[in-house]
Amino acid sequence: MSEHPRDTPQFYLTAPSPCPYLPGREERKVFTHLVGDKAASLNDVLTQGGFRRSQSIAYRPACEGCKACVSVRICVDDFTPSRSFRRVQADNADLIGQIKPATPTSEQYALFRSYVTGRHGTGGMADMSVLDYAMMVEDTHVHTRLVEYRKRGPDSRIIPRGTGDLMAVALTDVLTDGLSMVYSFYNPQVHDRSLGTFLILDHITRARQMGLPYVYLGYWVQGSRKMDYKRRYLPQERLTPHGWERVEK
Repeated sequence: MSEHPRDTPQFYLTAPSPCPYLPGREERKVFTHLVGDKAASLNDVLTQGGFRRSQSIAYRPACEGCKACVSVRICVDDFTPSRSFRRVQADNADLIGQIKPATPTSEQYALFRSYVTGRHGTGGMADMSVLDYAMMVEDTHVHTRLVEYRKRGPDSRIIPRGTGDLMAVALTDVLTDGLSMVYSFYNPQVHDRSLGTFLILDHITRARQMGLPYVYLGYWVQGSRKMDYKRRYLPQERLTPHGWERVEK
């Protein structure tokens, strides 16, 4: 029996399960573990190849006869916000995001529960406990950060932090070529700010300031209404069998 080196990733295939995006279809995923000293570099390579990270697992769809899930990344340097995007930025100019280590807090979990209950009450995360949330945040072997968004305070110009209630949170991986938005959530009772859109726009700004060319949004699924918003951030690149292809409109 041969043995594989510990640094060599091993890939596995899940059993079929109902597709969460397209009714009447089944999904399968290929996945591997992101552990050890080379986890960060492996995450970089796999993300560039269309994988997503969930805790210490990197996965991508491997569905028979279906290629609906398409990896999307925003081209940061060429992105120019539309009028509606500029309006969202103006509506949230009083918010500031503070970068923090990937450490869960009770305040985050309270906001997470409110978001999941209000926006995804029947989804796969509906039953996540505080321990499940903690694992989602801190079970990482790559360069992961949290961005907490609050209203600007008197010292926000000096120290990049806000004050008051937590408005939104983004769990983000820092890659060598971009920021990968792993998961984000926000106050679901605030309807006039378009906070989900603002978080993406803010990450585009952050990536540009860091000299990173991309913001990875995960999968766009044609035919899925809840994933259709990702088409709006142009120009973007979509991963095809021929590699990343640029989309302008």
